[in-house]
Amino acid sequence: MLLPMIYLIVTSLKPIEEILAFPPRFYVIRPVLTNYLDLPRLLSNLWVPFSRYVTNSVFVTVVTTSLHVLIASMAAFTLSKYRNKFFTTIFIIIQMALLFNAYTLSIPQYVIMSKIGILNTYWVYILPNLASSLGVFLLKQYMDSSIPDTLLEAARIDGASCFKIFSKIAFPLVKPAVLTLVLFAFKDMWSLSATVNVFDEEIKLLPNVISQISQAGITRTGTTMAATVILLIPSVCVYLISQSSITQTMSSSGIKG
Repeated sequence: MLLPMIYLIVTSLKPIEEILAFPPRFYVIRPVLTNYLDLPRLLSNLWVPFSRYVTNSVFVTVVTTSLHVLIASMAAFTLSKYRNKFFTTIFIIIQMALLFNAYTLSIPQYVIMSKIGILNTYWVYILPNLASSLGVFLLKQYMDSSIPDTLLEAARIDGASCFKIFSKIAFPLVKPAVLTLVLFAFKDMWSLSATVNVFDEEIKLLPNVISQISQAGITRTGTTMAATVILLIPSVCVYLISQSSITQTMSSSGIKG
C-alpha cells in the first residue's frame, strides 16, 4: 500500500535527469524542490484560476460526502431494523449493484442526465454518488451486528419516533462505520475528475489540473508528481483521522481485507 505513495513522493523530488534515467530508480540521488517551485508558475497560466478548481473540488466533495453518508445511513437503518417482504429483494439488488463499475454505468448515466437536463452542472458530480451501494451495504451489515433490536424496541415503547430513534440512538452507535464511509466517499470524490458530462472548464475539479500539467509529456513528470502529492494530502489526513474505525467496521460488516 505504501510503495506507490513512496514512489510518488520520491519522483516529485527528482531532477529531470533522474526522471529520464532508465531503468527508473526507486530512490532519489540528488533531491530538489524544483518540481514544487514550478507549480505556482504553471498554475498561473491555467485557463481558469487555480482557486476555482479548489473551490469546485471542496464544494463537490463536502456536499456529496455529507449527503451520501446521510442517505446511506437512513437507508441502511430501514433495511436493517424494519421488516418488509420487499426489503430482502431490495438488499439483494443493492449487493448486485456492487458488481457494476463507473465505466459500465457511464452511457446510461449520460442518457439519464441528458433527459433530466443536468449535463454540464455540479449535479453531474453529486447526483450519481449520493446513493452508492457500498455505503448502504457497509452500514446495514454493521447495524445488523452492533445495534440490538431490544434497544430500539425500548425506545419505541417510550414513545420515540422513527427519526428520533435513528438520530439519537442508531446513528451514534455506528460512528466507526460512518467514519469509514466518510473516508471512502471523501477519497472517491476528492480524486474525481471531470467526466464527459462536463464541458465547462469553470466547473471542473482539481484532478483536471493534473491532467493539464501532464499534457507536456515526460518533462513534466516531476511537476505532475508534485501536484499529485499535494492533492493526496487531504485524503491522507482523513485516513489518519478515521483509521482506528476501519478495522472494527470491516470485521463487524463481514468484509475481510
